[in-house]
Amino acid sequence: MKKNNNLKRGIVCTVALSCCAVAPLMTTSLVHASETTVGNNRVFELRIYHAVPGKAPALESVFRDASKVMASHGINVVGYWVPNEDPTWKDTFIYIVAHPSREEAKKSWDALHADPAFRPYVEAAKPLIDKVGKVFRVDEVYMRPTDFSPMQ
Repeated sequence: MKKNNNLKRGIVCTVALSCCAVAPLMTTSLVHASETTVGNNRVFELRIYHAVPGKAPALESVFRDASKVMASHGINVVGYWVPNEDPTWKDTFIYIVAHPSREEAKKSWDALHADPAFRPYVEAAKPLIDKVGKVFRVDEVYMRPTDFSPMQ
């Protein structure tokens, strides 16, 4: 019985010492995480365009050409993607944009859409994008990077 109590005390002491050693490290990580979240306004924007069946390659071509005008207005595209294996995604065109902040994103998009040089691309894309009623099927979501994300 006494041997069992000594074992329990040893385990409790080990756990307590471990907690004392690890707690400052955890606190530092939590403080760093909150600083990263508060101090970094950078956002990423995911855009998924649902094309009219069979029109995804044509939509890709429109974006290939439009990308130069987009870049001239600070639309910093991280990458463009076309799914190639899942048939459910065959008529989609996807890209991600990095913005310094939501405010800067709005400024860049407003400037792009006000540019007459961009208008032909918008008009070329319209018949290629699927609609539900009168609404184009384009999913847009703004995302913030996590504190442990390699891409901040």
